[in-house]
Formats: sequence, structure tokens, C-alpha cells
Amino acid sequence: MAAKIKKGDNVIVLIGRDKGKKGSVVRIDTLRDRALVQGVNMMKRHRAPGAGDPGGIKEMEAPIALSNLAIEDPKDGRPTRVGFKKLEDGRKVRYAKRSGEVIDR
Repeated sequence: MAAKIKKGDNVIVLIGRDKGKKGSVVRIDTLRDRALVQGVNMMKRHRAPGAGDPGGIKEMEAPIALSNLAIEDPKDGRPTRVGFKKLEDGRKVRYAKRSGEVIDR
């Protein structure tokens, strides 16, 4: 099945303590159905010193479930569902069901 959320998409968090926050998808874990979103679901992690890194307590993003995310509508910036359609040139693209705008680049 085609992915509704991909790396680089702008998404909005629907559920949880970061509800309403917006960010860009950095990485997708398809096996666990989770995504890493820039600036969302921040956690403090203890890091050991390494090559060129002093270590210490660092803040970094933790994965968030794909079911808790929605694509940001390109037209008005609100959360939208995603659909698929074929264009005249034969390409299959994702589109925002709220506005009908094509999401794929």
C-alpha cells in the first residue's frame, strides 16, 4: 500500500501532549508505524561522550505514532486526510481531501 505520510511532509500532531504542533517529518519507521517529526515529542536523553561529542543530557525527538499525525493542507494549513488519484500524464499522486490540492512534488 502506498504511504500517506512520507519523509519531508509537513504534519500536524492530532493527539497527545504536543497536540496542535507542526513539524516536518525527518524519518519514517514503517515496521513500527512511527515517524520522527522535527521539534515534536522532545525527550531528554543521557548521552555518553564520543568522538567530538562531550556527552551529557541532550534533548532530542522521539518517534510518534503515524495514527497521531495528519498532513498539513497546502492551501490553508489545517489537518487533512490524504487520497490518491492519477493525473492525465499517468502519475499517481497524493492529494489533500480538504482542498483537493496535490501534495506530491
